[in-house]
Amino acid sequence: MWKVYVLLSIKYQKTYIGSTNNLARRLEEHNKGKERFTSIYKPWIPIYIEFYPNEKEARDREKELKTSSGRRYLKKVINNIIEKWTGSSTGPPCQAGACLQRGRLEHRSLCGKFMYC
Repeated sequence: MWKVYVLLSIKYQKTYIGSTNNLARRLEEHNKGKERFTSIYKPWIPIYIEFYPNEKEARDREKELKTSSGRRYLKKVINNIIEKWTGSSTGPPCQAGACLQRGRLEHRSLCGKFMYC
């Protein structure tokens, strides 16, 4: 099973979109600095995952999510998740919660990344 994932660097307020058939291994690679872009902004936590039956469908979806319309879609979905976390009586399910409660996910139009404000 292939996964398309979005990682969040809480410390630097950046997101990364990727795809893999082994998310645990891939997350470890990102957090150990084995990837050029993600090594600068570690640590990373997964905030969104989609599942696909094969590599082609996953790679196609990854490319789609990296477009401006794909990033708008992710912004909408992730903001909805944040609202549910911050509005729940038990609080957010992960360590990102404290940072996520600061505000909504916003889009930086110049670089195409997300940030929290």
